[in-house]
Amino acid sequence: MAVPARAYLSIGEVLSKLRGEFPDVTISKIRFLESEGLINPQRTPSGYRKFTNVDLDRLRYVLTAQRDQYLPLKVIKDNLDALDRGLQPATTPGAMAAPRLATVDGEFAPTSFTIDPELRLSRQELLEASALDDDQLTELESYGLITIRGRYYSSDALAVAKAVAEIAAFGIEARHLRSFKTAADREVGLVEQVITPLLRQKSSDAKARAEEVQRELASLSVRLHAALVASGLARLK
Repeated sequence: MAVPARAYLSIGEVLSKLRGEFPDVTISKIRFLESEGLINPQRTPSGYRKFTNVDLDRLRYVLTAQRDQYLPLKVIKDNLDALDRGLQPATTPGAMAAPRLATVDGEFAPTSFTIDPELRLSRQELLEASALDDDQLTELESYGLITIRGRYYSSDALAVAKAVAEIAAFGIEARHLRSFKTAADREVGLVEQVITPLLRQKSSDAKARAEEVQRELASLSVRLHAALVASGLARLK
């Protein structure tokens, strides 16, 4: 959806909003931070910068980190990258950024200035957050239990990795878990059969309905799986 024209701020308006908290900030400083890649305002056809409230909040973050923590721009840029990928920046030099949990139900919530709230982890970050070792992750990938999307792993990959790491404590290896992947693929196939006719319809209502049905069937599938496992385990007593 297009952003309304007045949702944008000129560089002068940005300066005016920042001056109260950061008296030393200048237009040259803002342009320098842009040249260093810490902000990326849009441009009008004639070349004038168009700042959003996201850009403004990122500038506040950068200026605060410089003023209060004396952080160099490289560290601030790394912190912004971590926040954009759903991570909590490291608080000590050399430490790894960690996934940021912001609600009790495990949803990853962005700060006000993140560009893309979806969690994105590097390989090392995934290993650090899940307590898996590299050989375990490689094995999980070979069986299709975890996949990488482009350069990063998602929150789904982290959830699988954490579960596998905990299961491994009982002596169960990745190769024993292939049946879980097979069963999950079959469940996905069933859901796909139900929602495909809805997705073929072109209306926005049909798409919204498909998303609702997908969520509901996913929830019911998890409940059914848990009930069947509980029933099977009861027979072992």
